[in-house]
Amino acid sequence: MKPDLFQAPDYYLLDELLTEEHKLVRDSARAWVKREVSPIIEDYAQRAEFPKQIIKGLGEIGGFGPYIPEQYGGAGLDQISYGLIMQEIERGDSGVRSTSSVQSSLVMYPIWKFGTEEQRMKYLPKLATGEFMGCFGLTEPDYGSNPSGMVTNFKDMGDHYLLNGAKMWISNAPFADVAVVWAKNEEGRIHGLIVERGMEGFTTPETHNKWSLRASATGELIFDNVKVPKENLLPGKSGLGAPMMCLDSARYGIAWGAIGAAMDCYDTALRYAKERIQFDKPIAGFQLQQKKLAEMITEITKAQLLTWRLGVLRNEGKATTAQISMAKRNNVDMAINIAREARQMLGGMGITGEYSIMRHSMNLESVITYEGTHDIHLLITGADITGIPAFK
Repeated sequence: MKPDLFQAPDYYLLDELLTEEHKLVRDSARAWVKREVSPIIEDYAQRAEFPKQIIKGLGEIGGFGPYIPEQYGGAGLDQISYGLIMQEIERGDSGVRSTSSVQSSLVMYPIWKFGTEEQRMKYLPKLATGEFMGCFGLTEPDYGSNPSGMVTNFKDMGDHYLLNGAKMWISNAPFADVAVVWAKNEEGRIHGLIVERGMEGFTTPETHNKWSLRASATGELIFDNVKVPKENLLPGKSGLGAPMMCLDSARYGIAWGAIGAAMDCYDTALRYAKERIQFDKPIAGFQLQQKKLAEMITEITKAQLLTWRLGVLRNEGKATTAQISMAKRNNVDMAINIAREARQMLGGMGITGEYSIMRHSMNLESVITYEGTHDIHLLITGADITGIPAFK
């Protein structure tokens, strides 16, 4: 088992823009990842298994709903702290960060923002510690980039709702205790419902044979005449704008998380290049390798500045959906390109589990697609600057 020697790059001294609390939160998450994730994650990825024993630790470092108010079990942190936690967790593994950000932004966030006080008190404290795990049901077999076409629906049966339909590509589904599910009522209006494991007709088959996010549990949500109590409807907001607000929060976390994956690949490639001798000198002394490393640190630095500014805007309540889309698209694209370049620098060693790079590269193939594909985010920016939507 190789020691985790990661050193975070900070070429533009961005630490000077962070508060002491920000740095404390980040450093705590970084130390936890080095201690609890790095030593085991390659083995779990090879076995395509999620390491459930880390759930409690994720809760303790603020990995579940760090910005949720303390009265509901959250840490009451700001958006930059949330981003830094996602960065450090994804530096360990994108699949672990997926588990964390789904719980935070796609389960806890809608219950906090759109739920009743009773729902908040019932679910949020247990979700914050990991006693309850959650998932988010939006994507369907026939509706991914066009979620408004969903066919999952519920009918008012007087004393309960009857829910039917299916969702797929759902992180955390196989072990989730609760699911925030988006479905259409009889008028075709989209609402959020809290569905609990154990409700008759609700099943969560696991998705197997993934080459990406192998250390993350993915599955389906199947609803076959599921009776959902009326008090499980999220009353605070309806329409597609409600799940889109959740996705804004999650995509913001991804923008930070992708930096963590890129940092890990860069740091690994830099260390390897200094140690690997060819033609009687370290390969770090050759022009093409320096070109790769110089471009990596440049792109990481640009992404850090972009995302820090977005965090400031989020704290001020000014960040737009389009701004978040730009950061998600740019940073994931940046990270996947760095992973590919870093893999080449390690030669054949780059494909082995002795180093993290190939795992990051495979994981990022999912991250560049989920929660808005690379191309859809491009068109969101295009629609924002021209006023003409191109995906309708």
